[in-house]
Amino acid sequence: MKKIYDGKLILASKSPRRAYLLSLVGFDFDVQPSRINEDLIRETEPEKHVKALSLAKAEKVARSVEKGLVVGADTIVVLDGEILGKPSSSEDATRMLQRLSGRVHKVYTGFTIIEMPGGRTASDFEMTAVRFRHLADWEIENYVKTQNPMDKAGAYGIQDQSAVFADRIEGCFYNVVGFPLSKFYVTLLDFVKKDH
Repeated sequence: MKKIYDGKLILASKSPRRAYLLSLVGFDFDVQPSRINEDLIRETEPEKHVKALSLAKAEKVARSVEKGLVVGADTIVVLDGEILGKPSSSEDATRMLQRLSGRVHKVYTGFTIIEMPGGRTASDFEMTAVRFRHLADWEIENYVKTQNPMDKAGAYGIQDQSAVFADRIEGCFYNVVGFPLSKFYVTLLDFVKKDH
């Protein structure tokens, strides 16, 4: 079977969802979380923010990689122009979900590929619009009790119990899960093609 890339692929993320999605389409890869301080990136424009953060994550891991492709990624939720990161507490998660209830928000994921040892890079992002139906207080309360919102931008994961919160998605579904598979795949194809 022909592979797109024969070398080593390193995912600079501890997200189990990104690892699952890469596995889903048949990639072999190692996981090496970047553990950078995400607060250091202060871009206000969503697309610049996710691309800058994905680059910073990939660059940090690339420093310890002799040969291979390093992939960094970052996902944010944007409502009324405000970036909603991961909730700091259960109360914060509840507030975020109350704000998203009955509204359309945007999910942005940026990704960066760095080739080592050369340092060649490619970076892009995807945006998906998600509409939540009106959520009852008890639904939000039950979901927050699961603790699932705590490690997710915007305090929800479309692939868990909150799947019933969204009644319309415009754009890439996998982007909302945390990684825009199709755009990444096409970018990687192009990136590797330039290599030969």
